[in-house]
Amino acid sequence: MARPETLQQALPGLGRVLRRLAPYMRPYRGLMLGGGISLIAATLMKLAEPWPLKFVIDRVLVPDANTTLTTMQLLALCALGLVAATALRALFDYLATLSFALAGNRLLTDVRADLFAHLQRLPLSFHTGARTGDMTLRLIGDVGMLRETAVTAAMPILASLLVLAGMIGVMLWLDPWLALTALLPLPLLALLTARMGRRIRLVSRDQRKREGAMAATAAEAFAGMRTIQALGLEDRVGARFGAANAKSLREGVKGTRLSAGLERGVDLLVGGATALVLWVGALAVMDGRLTPGDLLVFITYMKNTFRPVRDYAKYSARLAKASAAGERVIELLDMDPGLPDGSVTAQDLTGAISAQGLRFGHPGRAVLNGVDFDIPAGQFVAITGPSGTGKSTLASLILRLADPDHGALTLDGRDLRDFTRASLRRQISYVPQEPLLFRTTIAENIAMGAEGDVSQAEIEAAARLANAHDFIMARPEGYDTLVEERGGNFSAGQRQRLAIARAALRPAPILLLDEPTVGLDAASEAAVQQAILRLARGRTVLMITHDLRFAARAGRVLVLSAGRVAVDGPPEKVLTHAAE
Repeated sequence: MARPETLQQALPGLGRVLRRLAPYMRPYRGLMLGGGISLIAATLMKLAEPWPLKFVIDRVLVPDANTTLTTMQLLALCALGLVAATALRALFDYLATLSFALAGNRLLTDVRADLFAHLQRLPLSFHTGARTGDMTLRLIGDVGMLRETAVTAAMPILASLLVLAGMIGVMLWLDPWLALTALLPLPLLALLTARMGRRIRLVSRDQRKREGAMAATAAEAFAGMRTIQALGLEDRVGARFGAANAKSLREGVKGTRLSAGLERGVDLLVGGATALVLWVGALAVMDGRLTPGDLLVFITYMKNTFRPVRDYAKYSARLAKASAAGERVIELLDMDPGLPDGSVTAQDLTGAISAQGLRFGHPGRAVLNGVDFDIPAGQFVAITGPSGTGKSTLASLILRLADPDHGALTLDGRDLRDFTRASLRRQISYVPQEPLLFRTTIAENIAMGAEGDVSQAEIEAAARLANAHDFIMARPEGYDTLVEERGGNFSAGQRQRLAIARAALRPAPILLLDEPTVGLDAASEAAVQQAILRLARGRTVLMITHDLRFAARAGRVLVLSAGRVAVDGPPEKVLTHAAE
């Protein structure tokens, strides 16, 4: 039981990572089996390589009277045997590396896809507290490090362990006492690598955390570059990044120093063990217990016997980083999405929405405190009130980005929690306050609102409805214009109209708008309002807004105050109260 415990001490993180990723390995068992067979075959060829040299020394340089072959024939056979063993080992090594690389790359591609999908399912409370740069590093960098390490570090160590087992067996067969002499340093080497490996792993884990913090700082800076430059904060933000960079450097140097120390310690022990075997083996040859060729095989095997320990020393920092990276990936994969999914598929709904005793809050602060309303299908409702009264929270609950603490929201008389989230959200066209535009063409951005393929004519019809067609066609490339990151090459009003065009392509019974006209100039506001009124026809509309003039065009207004519906009724009655 001692050996597994030592390995667990040396690489505790990788063991947990491998156990967690085991289900992803099942589709690639054939590739991994082929790689394993090739690895065993390469090991056998590695074991065979010294034997032609043994025969040259024992049968050619010291002629054997019992052989029926001439010296030249025996020499030629030994040379051909060495070439064949080396060539076959190279071929099997290639097949093993290729098989494991294909399996590892495909497996970790699946892991990355699942991780990205899982991140999208995590609740907004997680994303509000998470740092974008760190999440990106985990998704791209940490998974990439696992994939690289599987080929460049884990494979050589696995191959060396197989060679170790085979060579120990042959050495014991040749001369048990000399074999035991050769293996005397192994316990000391195992202890050294376990202790140093644990320290290297801890340092690498800290360094990976530093790199995550550094990536998060950089992402925040890039996202807010306009504000940073406008306020002259470049030096201050640069100092924060520099401090994180310096900490990462110190951890990296510490890890490199530990890894280099481990490698040199292993080299010294291996050198001492080799000298001891050379001394004892030479005495055995002089006594006639071994032939010179046997001693050559022993010395060659001795060199390869300690290779797994050398490989671990060589790759210790990389394996430790892979362990830390894998733990960071698994931490996200194992995170509970929080919101249980429903089992009913939402379809063919009319869009009638009701709230009964709706309560929701954050720790220490209530946001909604007993909201009740009943909105029939097809009604245009404006929701207004002071900031912080729960208007956007209500939108999040309708979209099931969060669930109420108490009470219920129903759609066509059924609790929203009964529906699958995906099917529920297909029943809602959502236009947020800050539209999300992707770095692709205008046409593709608009088409994302549809559930399936749409024609160019449908895209243009949606853009016309949103009052976006004219400014799109004013661009030299029209609908093929590439949208810059976060829509930087469009004004706020244009971005809003593109979002409305996207919503127009979704045939959903509910239209949800969150402050659609905030921050727009008069001309853009008028264009957006006109587009919204067109889009609202035939749908249940919930529009969150501070614009009382636009709210007056709704059929009904709800005023939220202190987490409750303070006033509910037609605009002419309600807006007088809201203005007060």
